[in-house]
Amino acid sequence: MLTSRCVFITAVLQLLISFPAVAGEPRIGLPGCQTSCGNVSVLYPFGMGPKRCYWPGLKLTCDDRGSKPPRLLFGDGGAGAFEVVEISLEKLTMRVVSHKLQAININMSSGGSGRLSLGYTEAIGGAPYFLQQGGNEMILTGCNVQATLRCNGNIVNRCASFCPIFTDDNGSPLPAQYFAADYNSNSCSNLGCCQSSILSSSTSYDVEVNRLGDCLRYGPVPDPFPDDVPMNVLIAEEGWFYPENVINVPSWPTVIFRWAVPHGAAIPVGPCPDEAARSICKSTHSYCTQEWSNIQSGTILASATPGYTGNPYLTYGCQDIHVCDQKEKHGCFGHCERLPGYVSCRCPEGTNGNYSIPGGCVADTNTGNLALIIGLSAASGPFILLLVLCILVLSSDFKEQKLRMLRRKFLTQIRGQLLKQLVSHRADIAERMLISLEELQKATNNFDQARRLGGGGHGTVYKGILSDLHVVAIKKSNIVVKRETVEFINEVAILSQINHRNIVKLRGCCLEIEVPLLAYEFISNGTLSDHLHTEEPRSLTWKDRLRITTETCKALAYLHSVVSVPVIHRDIKPSNILLDDALTARVSDFGASRYIAMNQTGTTTAVQGTIGYLDPTYYYSRRLTESSDVYSFGVLLIELLTRRKPSLYRSNEGVGLVIDPMNRD
Repeated sequence: MLTSRCVFITAVLQLLISFPAVAGEPRIGLPGCQTSCGNVSVLYPFGMGPKRCYWPGLKLTCDDRGSKPPRLLFGDGGAGAFEVVEISLEKLTMRVVSHKLQAININMSSGGSGRLSLGYTEAIGGAPYFLQQGGNEMILTGCNVQATLRCNGNIVNRCASFCPIFTDDNGSPLPAQYFAADYNSNSCSNLGCCQSSILSSSTSYDVEVNRLGDCLRYGPVPDPFPDDVPMNVLIAEEGWFYPENVINVPSWPTVIFRWAVPHGAAIPVGPCPDEAARSICKSTHSYCTQEWSNIQSGTILASATPGYTGNPYLTYGCQDIHVCDQKEKHGCFGHCERLPGYVSCRCPEGTNGNYSIPGGCVADTNTGNLALIIGLSAASGPFILLLVLCILVLSSDFKEQKLRMLRRKFLTQIRGQLLKQLVSHRADIAERMLISLEELQKATNNFDQARRLGGGGHGTVYKGILSDLHVVAIKKSNIVVKRETVEFINEVAILSQINHRNIVKLRGCCLEIEVPLLAYEFISNGTLSDHLHTEEPRSLTWKDRLRITTETCKALAYLHSVVSVPVIHRDIKPSNILLDDALTARVSDFGASRYIAMNQTGTTTAVQGTIGYLDPTYYYSRRLTESSDVYSFGVLLIELLTRRKPSLYRSNEGVGLVIDPMNRD
């Protein structure tokens, strides 16, 4: 009996140990994977050991061969691999020990030039690491020399080091003057060394060292200049430099690298495609962005949404940081309240002022006066009581006005007045478009994750049922930034005035909070991309593909020619074509769309869209016309005919926007 109980208890303990840590200590790696090497924590997507423990291109190796503590190395840990001493998910940086980013004892007879490289080939096989912009510096030591740092032929840094030599009254040279007056200082004064911050991110630099001649000699001093100061050029983390670190070579410097997750071809800055967001952002309360990298591949970054912290690359990796429990730390010195998707801070009831500074909320004088009047009324009879009742009514009106002012603040922050103007051309549109926050919360069960349909960099989409029993898809922005707000407003402005069977309908919007909420008709059958690039039973027949092509073409013709002010969609692609149960096409996602005045053929604007579907003329000239949509539609047509995704063609001149429909993955 005792044995069976022990077996049961052991099984329960193993189950508890293996269960994901939703709360408590944050997880940093995948189950069953090593998460530390010596004194360094290894945070996923980095990892060691089996391939399942790390994202492709982010492999590390723990080298315990004679090293105490063991060293964490890039890649397979081969010769020349950098040592990693710290990884930061929040800052997206790595601190490494570098011996490649320095030129030691430069020989001026050979020209005084060289190359400082991160050494991808030897260390990390082309993974997306590059020197952090800021936080690193170039250091030069030597006498009367100048170092120039170049990147792709352009000068990014230059500094000079001097060693003036003086003589005594008898003409004998005095000891060389070099380094800072305080030998223990970590800064130079251009005596024997110089420092200059590096504000350019790259994977390699060319360095040139030149003599400055004898302009600083004083008196009859012999050649050569003092050679007890080594002539070195190196890149190091700001704050690493001390004279003994340079003279007692080798003392390998630490360097700050920036990293990101590799993701195919180079792509512009912006939100991730949905499929990339699903593969990268494994945790709830996380979002995905993509950015340019300094290498030949694109990069993707995952981050916790505001109010959360942790590892967004892991399931249950992001946890609530309980902002209101530490509200002063986050700049809130008033009443803090956590609401769906954001945190509200305001002065407590009965006070007003600036809640973002200590003591900024002061007692409301109106409240004190009201209490005084109530006291007087009790002693002064019915007349005073009647006066007090009038004041109470006015006070209630004042509170209502205060509430309206608060809502007006939110409306102003998201250009609510502009939206009202756009939807008030017809009263029925205005009445239909505005939906209260309370109704949307009821429709989604307070934005329950069970109602979540998907999402990406722009926002998260929830399924809901409004009070009129309409089923809607509710889009909520992940982050409160000006660009996201402008795109939401743009989408409302366009869709509120469009009525076409092949364009998704906007049911309404909510303007009562900082984060704008949009409610669309619910399209239940996914996107064209879901059906086009899959096998049975969801794949499309030839007849369906031809019909979807015609319906998409009709929608674009309507936008370009029928509406009172033509609209350029600017992001036509399969993932923005929704299909209903009858496989009828509905064009969606008008966040990047633009109006074109009737008397104009186009407009000049910043480039937005999806590489592969983007019109090359628009990409290079920034001139947006109806032809830009026509080009994207042409790519979509080829994709429908061939069932192959477009790919980029790279020439020696750079990135081209040539579509290769016959490319095989």
